Amino acid sequence: MQKFGKSCAVYEREERRVENIKMRVSGINKSFPGVKALDNIDFAVRKGTVHALCGENGAGKSTLMKIINGLYKPDSGQIFIDEKPVEIKNPIQAQSYGIAMIAQELNYVPEMSIEENLFLGRLPVNKIGKIDWRKVRKETLRFLEQEKLPYDPEQKLKTLTVSDIQMLEIIKAISNNADIVIMDEPTSAITNREVEVLFEKIAELKSRGVSIIYISHKMEEVFRIADDITVLRDGTVVETHPASELDLDTVIALMVGRKMENVYPKEEVPVGEPILEIKDLESRGVFKDINFYAKKGEIVGFAGLMGAGRTETMRAIFGLDPYDGGEIKVHGKPVHIKKVRDSINNKVVMLSEDRRRYGIVPIRSVMENASISSLDKFIYGGRSHPREEKKLVGEYFDKMNVKTPSLETAIQALSGGNQQKVLLAKWMLRDPDVLILDEPTRGIDVGAKFEIYRLMTELVKEGKTVIMVSSELPELIGMCDRIYVMNKGMITGCLNRDEFSQETIMRFATGTEKAEV
Repeated sequence: MQKFGKSCAVYEREERRVENIKMRVSGINKSFPGVKALDNIDFAVRKGTVHALCGENGAGKSTLMKIINGLYKPDSGQIFIDEKPVEIKNPIQAQSYGIAMIAQELNYVPEMSIEENLFLGRLPVNKIGKIDWRKVRKETLRFLEQEKLPYDPEQKLKTLTVSDIQMLEIIKAISNNADIVIMDEPTSAITNREVEVLFEKIAELKSRGVSIIYISHKMEEVFRIADDITVLRDGTVVETHPASELDLDTVIALMVGRKMENVYPKEEVPVGEPILEIKDLESRGVFKDINFYAKKGEIVGFAGLMGAGRTETMRAIFGLDPYDGGEIKVHGKPVHIKKVRDSINNKVVMLSEDRRRYGIVPIRSVMENASISSLDKFIYGGRSHPREEKKLVGEYFDKMNVKTPSLETAIQALSGGNQQKVLLAKWMLRDPDVLILDEPTRGIDVGAKFEIYRLMTELVKEGKTVIMVSSELPELIGMCDRIYVMNKGMITGCLNRDEFSQETIMRFATGTEKAEV
């Protein structure tokens, strides 16, 4: 989007933009073994504005933010705050420069309490050098009351949902009185109501002159709150413009390097007999009267607001959580699923909504993460067969377009979208008949989303069944053959494809309408 023949007004506007810079980076380079993550990056954020950073997974967004926050050291380049060069060696030092970051992957200690989490790394001490727990409690209660969160300060994080934890991380970041707040996918696991609370906070921070770097794959959010937009692709800055000069199609084209005609690659697939049937499934106090079926060749969606019981239902079917009553049938035969192994043996597998907590083994290689559930294929006759393991895992990685420097690369070094595809490869190695995908596109870019949608289509074309749990109504409407809607632990409606609409789904999701299922 080159501009020629600029007017004086345009030059004056750009001069004001330069004078208003709070933080900028110049000539930043960063390489990891086998890949150049950032290539000569120049980037700046103005005071009191929201600067959105867009790009596919692996474009370098999170790497750049980790350099600004002191988690990574750049190979070369310089960081300036208020036009003064600074060297940021660690997050504590970043905090001293007024930088706070909400990371894409939630980093928390499950056994830690809420108050310990909020003050982690900055616990106040009294005159004799002991932790002032009274002050910690007082401040925690003030934060929770201010944000209208009904939690006990002593409550452990392991008892909270992903949504709860993400909201606490947001509160923790903005409670440090930072001048620069980095938000990396802050809305990936929170409800629409909590998103509105966050946007109110962002407006408040802007009014105080705080600069916000906002990373999100939700383009409607970007265009709602961003003042400026920078697009990264393959570790380089493609373009930077005021948000008012861009539109959705332009940003997506800049991100992926091509125009995407069809976001949802849904195809008509012959539907066969029911593979999975659930009758009167119940978990007291969690969900009840769960009745549904999923046929061969179908993509069946599950919609509902946060806390509706969708994930809990799927966890019970997969054997992660116990259930108190009901029947599960696979291929018309009743099965007893008491643990995950029972589900896998019946060719029913599940991709969790929280890949960091329940999916990946961060320090292990991508190959180990992919093969961990299929070791019986590679360990037999009293010894392992690594050549067969590499060959089969490599084939699935090629099929799913997993971008990794090597099979030995630690999975934590991959982007979120590529981690997700590794986890899908793990289950594909089991050759399942039913694949339950819980929020499969959370926190990944439009390009990676398209690849996962395409994979879902390929799976049902092979005669498999996909169950898709998602909070994103457009993708449910775009990809599913039928959608079940849940509210307060019950299925309140089932819609066929010709009945899909966001308004209808929301009526069932909020309980304002209920149908016989």
